[in-house]
Amino acid sequence: MILINSIYTVSRLNSEVRLLLETEMGIIWLVGEISNLSVPSSGHWYLTLKDSRAQIKCAMFKGNNHKVTFKPVNGQQVLVRARLSLYEPRGDYQLIIESMQPEGEGLLQQKFDQLKKQLALEGLFSTENKIELPRHPQRIGIITSPTGAALHDILHVLKRRDPRLPVVIYPTQVQGKEAAIQIAQTIGRANTRNECDVLIVGRGGGTLEDLWCFNEEIVARTISASTIPIISAVGHEVDITISDLVADVRAATPSAAAELISQDSQYRTQLLLQKLELLTTTINKQLQICEKEFSTYQHKLWLLHPKNQLQQQNQTFDDLSKRLRNAIKLKINNQKNQCSKIQQLLKHQSPIQRIKASKIDITFLNKHLIDTIQKVLTKNRYELENKIETLDAISPLSTLRRGFTATKNTNGKIIKSKNEVKAGDEIITVLIDGEIRSNVR
Repeated sequence: MILINSIYTVSRLNSEVRLLLETEMGIIWLVGEISNLSVPSSGHWYLTLKDSRAQIKCAMFKGNNHKVTFKPVNGQQVLVRARLSLYEPRGDYQLIIESMQPEGEGLLQQKFDQLKKQLALEGLFSTENKIELPRHPQRIGIITSPTGAALHDILHVLKRRDPRLPVVIYPTQVQGKEAAIQIAQTIGRANTRNECDVLIVGRGGGTLEDLWCFNEEIVARTISASTIPIISAVGHEVDITISDLVADVRAATPSAAAELISQDSQYRTQLLLQKLELLTTTINKQLQICEKEFSTYQHKLWLLHPKNQLQQQNQTFDDLSKRLRNAIKLKINNQKNQCSKIQQLLKHQSPIQRIKASKIDITFLNKHLIDTIQKVLTKNRYELENKIETLDAISPLSTLRRGFTATKNTNGKIIKSKNEVKAGDEIITVLIDGEIRSNVR
C-alpha cells in the first residue's frame, strides 16, 4: 500500500532537492570556462561554466556581482566561490555564485590561503619560533639574485649606514620553477657554513606569479628550520608572502631590511612592527575562526531568510520577462505585417489626384486673394493721402506756416477782438516756431 505522505508533487520534490543540495554541499570552489553569459536589465548575471566534458548553469545576483573587479566575457577561465542550488520552476540544477576571480590569480590566492592556514595551525608563525635579531651583527648574509636590484639596494644602504659591516652574498634564483628549491638549498648552505649571524632573504617587487617562489612550502619550512635569524625582504611594502610570515622579521623592502639590521633604533622599530604583525596575524586567525562560525550561522539563516526566496523569484521574474519580451516582439512584428498590408490597400485607393487638383485651386485662389488685397490697399492708401492733404490745408499749423499768428491770453484762450484785453494784460503770440509774450498798453 502506498502511503499518502510518500507521494511527492513536483513542487515539493524540487523544493526538498534544493534544500538538500544547499544544506549538504555548502560552499564550494569551482574552475570553469564562461559561456552563454547574459546580463538582463535586473542586474543579475546568468551564465554557464563548462570544461571539456560537462557544464553547469550559474546565477550571480547583483548583490554579489558588483564586487567583481573585472568584466567577465565568454570563453574566460574563472575561479568561483558558490553554493549548489536548484531553480525550482524548471527543475534546473545550478550554482549560485558568491564571488568570482580570473583562474590563474584566483588559484594562486587560494593556494596561498590554504598554505598560510596550514602553517599557522602548525605554529610556524608563532612568536615562540622567532629568533631575536642580534643587536650588533658581526657579518650579514644576503640570499638573493646577484644581478637583481634588491642586492644593489641592500649594499647601497649598508655602505651608507655601516660601511665596516662585512657582507656575504649567497647567489640564487628568485623567480621561476627552480627558484624555490634553490632558495631553500641556499638557506641550508648558509646555515651549514654558519659564517653569518643574520640572513636577509628577498628580492625586488613583481606580480604574484613573480614572487610565488617565496610562497612555496619548501622555502617556508627551510626558513622556519634555520638556526640563523632571517629577515624576509620580498617585494614592496604591500607584498606579503609566506616567507614574510615565517621569517623571524619581515622588512617592507630590501632597503628597509638593510636599514633595520644596520642600526639599533631601526631594529627596535622593526621589532615593534613585527610584534604588531604577529598580533595582526593572531587577530586574523581569530577572525577566521569567527568568520567560519559566522558563515555557518549565516548559511543556516540563509536557508530560512526571505532573501533566498526573493532570489528565486528574481530568477523567475527574469525568465518571465524574457518570455514577455519575445511575445511582445512577435506581436509587434505581426502588427507591422498587418499595417503593411493596410498601407498597400490605401495606396491603391489613395485620393492623390484630387489632392493635387485641390492644391492647384488653392494656389490660384491664394494668388487671386493676394491681388485683391493689394488693390484694396492701394485704393485705401490713395484715399488716405487725399484726406491728409485736405486736413493739412485747413490745419492751423498750415496757416501759421504762411506767416499768420494767433494770440491768446495767459489762460490759453484765443483773443479774437481788441475788446477782450485791457492795458496791462499779458498776451501770448503763437508763431510757427515758438511763442512771444507781451503786455498790452
